[in-house]
Amino acid sequence: MTRSLQAVTYPRPSVLESSADGRRLGLETSRGATPSGVTDHPRFFAGFLTSPQVASAALLAVADVAATRYYQRQLPSSLDPVVTAGGDRLRFESFSGCGGVYARLDILGPGLDGDEVGHGTTNVDVNNPLREALSRIGTDDPLHLRVGPEELAVTTLDGPVVEKKVPLPDRWLRGFAEAQVIAAGFDLRAELPAAEAVRFLRSLPKSGARGTTSGARGTTSGPRWVVPAGRGLRPTTRPVPGAVCLPGPERLIALQRVLRHATALRIYGPSVVGADATAGAWEAVLPGMRLTLTLSPDASRGFSGEGGVLDALAADEAGEDAELIAVLLAWEPRIDVADMAASSGLTPERVRAALTRLGTSGRVGYDTAEASYFHRELPYDAQRVERHNPRLRSARALVAAGAVRLEGALGTVTAEDGHVHRVRDEAGVLSCSCVWWAKYRGGRGPCKHALAVRMVRRGAATERSADQNMVRVDGGVR
Repeated sequence: MTRSLQAVTYPRPSVLESSADGRRLGLETSRGATPSGVTDHPRFFAGFLTSPQVASAALLAVADVAATRYYQRQLPSSLDPVVTAGGDRLRFESFSGCGGVYARLDILGPGLDGDEVGHGTTNVDVNNPLREALSRIGTDDPLHLRVGPEELAVTTLDGPVVEKKVPLPDRWLRGFAEAQVIAAGFDLRAELPAAEAVRFLRSLPKSGARGTTSGARGTTSGPRWVVPAGRGLRPTTRPVPGAVCLPGPERLIALQRVLRHATALRIYGPSVVGADATAGAWEAVLPGMRLTLTLSPDASRGFSGEGGVLDALAADEAGEDAELIAVLLAWEPRIDVADMAASSGLTPERVRAALTRLGTSGRVGYDTAEASYFHRELPYDAQRVERHNPRLRSARALVAAGAVRLEGALGTVTAEDGHVHRVRDEAGVLSCSCVWWAKYRGGRGPCKHALAVRMVRRGAATERSADQNMVRVDGGVR
């Protein structure tokens, strides 16, 4: 497994301090992206939190996910949460060490009272002393929040420098990208009022909390299913229409921190097709903010192998379109596909494919509550997602070796071991005779053979289009 060390540096530790006018929470920032370029320790906000106790608990929940492995207990290691300032809100994101749980806290306009929110993305320091201090906040006394250095300290960064170096595996980066792509296919499936939300979440198993798992290899009892019933949810033994998958329910443990403050619980997921487990997003609605946990389809596997980004990565057209769309991004908290299509001259379908491509490099995320992408620039070299994706690399190697032959709706691929695999087009879905397809039936994205066939098809289509344009020009057609 390929990995590198991610280094983050802060001018001083983040702290929660008491002052004459109340408590002051200072979250220190690392190097990050802003509208004016990459900046050391950008400053995004200074003002008050309208619900400080709720915000503190929700921020701790995001930090919990970053510090936890929900499968195969190992030594904990994590990146600090990522903060994105979107002009009208602050978003705090994290990803679990096992790569199977994505967390995001959106503090919206009603949750903030102070200066204008800036624009940009970086890491924020959430250290153990700060966690302990935040956990002791028991009232809604005024709490001043600062994201970034003190105004005077921007140029005079005194105090102890904090440097952290943590392992950053490629599968972690791929998983972060896959979580955004998969969430883009979710719809709202159920909404529970506060009392039902508390009852349901408290009924879930609590194994797996704070970095532990059940057994030596984690919780692998299989997915659970729930179906909306009246104002609540009831369990079901099979994925009936309208059911929602709950794989590894103990992975929702972080929501326990905000339970008593939640006004509703919203559940998002795809349409149920077949009996395979699916990913889902569970959102606690809070005063002026939202806390969302997105779970991979199985507690024993993370998002990195789901394959949702492979088609977009394999298309040269999507790569070119992504470069154009990237120029038009302006740290919007909501990216309107129709507006992007009008501004770029691309079709909405091509804009969506370009946004998927940008998601793989950490340049956009997806908000299930608003059913829209948002602009952010994750503070690490996420281009490795494309360079190091094993199926994508293998597919390109097969194309380069001339191992693909097209025969109408059928394609044959001679693999590295000499075996010939047949790829069929069934209503736009490519199936394959290989073991991967037999095992997953497309549930984890295309196999390398189907990807290779799709690449060759697109190349052939591009050549035909170029030839037709040349004929029209030679024939005098303009």
